[in-house]
Amino acid sequence: MRAALARPAEEVAPDLLGAVLTHETPEGTVSITITETEAYSGAADPASHAYRGRTPRNAVMFGPAGHLYVYRSHGLHWCANVVTGADGIASAVLIRAGRVVEGEDLARERRGDKVESARLARGPGNFCRALGITAEHNGTDLLTDASVALSEGEPVPAALVRAGPRVGVSRAHDWQHRFYLAGDPTVSAYRLSPRAKPSAGA
Repeated sequence: MRAALARPAEEVAPDLLGAVLTHETPEGTVSITITETEAYSGAADPASHAYRGRTPRNAVMFGPAGHLYVYRSHGLHWCANVVTGADGIASAVLIRAGRVVEGEDLARERRGDKVESARLARGPGNFCRALGITAEHNGTDLLTDASVALSEGEPVPAALVRAGPRVGVSRAHDWQHRFYLAGDPTVSAYRLSPRAKPSAGA
């Protein structure tokens, strides 16, 4: 599976639809099938954390593929990314949403009793909350026996895969690097950043 991840983010992102992220904790296990992703490259992608080069914060993005890159968004939410591409070249896929397929009760404890099932892991921050992902998981190898693991799920029919502009970013927002399952209720709503400006396509 690592070889399949060692490709450009925009190639890997649609292939991660249907894959499963699992987190085993003392409280229990939660597994989520991925239904929405966004691809982010490095120096060629103005919306990428690695656009201006390597820093202590984004170092995990530079590989190897198959590791988890976790960052804080707006000082509020943790976001989980699967590192992709060749070792030494920054590339990652943001996991935007998913469907809880194991451990729904635990996911609900983390998200709130009144949250609908389809909304438990809708949006990158909610995805991490439902799964119990925080900064301590940054750099985890998802393909070893770590507590957080990525596995192949059921194949997704190509006819269900859609591509569109990325959500909430001000730069390169119109790049068609967001991938999701058509009609799936767990997919997050598209929102254009109020700071977004037209950009050249990728």
